[in-house]
Amino acid sequence: MSRFDGKTAVITGASSGIGESCARKFAAEGARVVLAARSAEPLRRLVDDLGADVAHAVPTDVGDASACQRLLAEAKSRFGSIDILVNNAGRNSRGPLEELPMDEMLQILDVNLRAPMVLIRLVLPTMRAQGAGTIVNVASLAGRYPLDDEATYSAAKFGLRIFSFAIAEELRNTNVRVCVVSPGPVETSFILDENVIDTVPPLVFSLPMSTAAEVADLVLASAADGARERTKPALAAKMATLGYLVPGVRKLLMPLAERKGKREKKKYIARHPK
Repeated sequence: MSRFDGKTAVITGASSGIGESCARKFAAEGARVVLAARSAEPLRRLVDDLGADVAHAVPTDVGDASACQRLLAEAKSRFGSIDILVNNAGRNSRGPLEELPMDEMLQILDVNLRAPMVLIRLVLPTMRAQGAGTIVNVASLAGRYPLDDEATYSAAKFGLRIFSFAIAEELRNTNVRVCVVSPGPVETSFILDENVIDTVPPLVFSLPMSTAAEVADLVLASAADGARERTKPALAAKMATLGYLVPGVRKLLMPLAERKGKREKKKYIARHPK
């Protein structure tokens, strides 16, 4: 028997990267998956791959609260339950805060923080009524370490992590669990797309890159056991926390990390010319 036989998982940001990998892995382990993202065509192709009896696409702008409500209502109507919610959708724009358009700053907050908060608020009555459920929020090591030139994204992921822990405490006497997965840099278009890579700070490349599949494995493990938080790479997570708690360590290590990151970024760009 597979870990998720008969379960229904709602996954945001499911059109590519971590979200798509999560969908494929949940389906392979017996779950029915409801796929949410703004782009309808990639979702349709994923449903074709997985089968309409297993997967259902709901094109959704998670920044719209009413669209979030429709997503969950359609998931419950289609498959009868919502056992797992994976808040994976993400958005980022890099550069100094003063150069970031106000609308873009607000959208980063909407997608990375406000949307998960709304979806959790909306799904809790269903999970309580079912007597069980698991919420997995995909945060970031950027939420454990102040990341300049990504201040809004860093703040949103920090907020998502703390919100998750607080809600987990509120639900400690129930069978509804709230988990966090906090990866470092991941080999997806979020970082490596030719249109954004030039804006990615060298510090990001100083850390080992994970694949989308590796992060998806952490999501599934959290959905299975309800662990409070999983991170990857583990050492980088510890260093991020140390740098946050002891600013002097950050000041000491930053030049070394940035030099390494510049070298690694050049190597990556050389291997993947535009």
